[in-house]
Amino acid sequence: MFDRDQFVADCQAALGNKQAAMAVRDLVARTVSEPAAVKRGLGEPKPGGIDILHRSPEMTVVNLIWPANMIIMPHDHRMWSVIGIYDGREDNILWRRLPDRPDGRIEAAGARSISTGDAVTFGADIIHSVINPISRPTGAIHVYGGDLFGTERSEWDPASLEERAYDTDKVRRMFKR
Repeated sequence: MFDRDQFVADCQAALGNKQAAMAVRDLVARTVSEPAAVKRGLGEPKPGGIDILHRSPEMTVVNLIWPANMIIMPHDHRMWSVIGIYDGREDNILWRRLPDRPDGRIEAAGARSISTGDAVTFGADIIHSVINPISRPTGAIHVYGGDLFGTERSEWDPASLEERAYDTDKVRRMFKR
């Protein structure tokens, strides 16, 4: 059975590894390879929400429940991240900054779809938008290499693709809709 306290302790131990992001990715991959155990440990995904399992200057661990058909605008993390899906699917559009644009505009640069049992690592410079394309909630464990909620970050306007300050309160409301 998945034990959230043990999972956080294992993630903290992995931070001591020279390749911390990859060590955490391996841990998350092993964890979501048994999705039924994760669901028993965390509970069935509810309509939507951000459940912080751990937050410190070195690491943030979150159980994210993406509401059905939710879309979140392009944003950055400014730290490495590992995402593991234990129920459902996330479609990520990857973005890159346009050179020589003082407004910070971006353009699409690729995509990555992850489903139940998948785990991926994103580097500190990644910009992505996320879609839950299915008609039920998606459950995902996200681990970040720093304090996600204490770091100044950016988001991009979905229409103009212009950069602005990330609005954590707005995002929390989106997850609770």
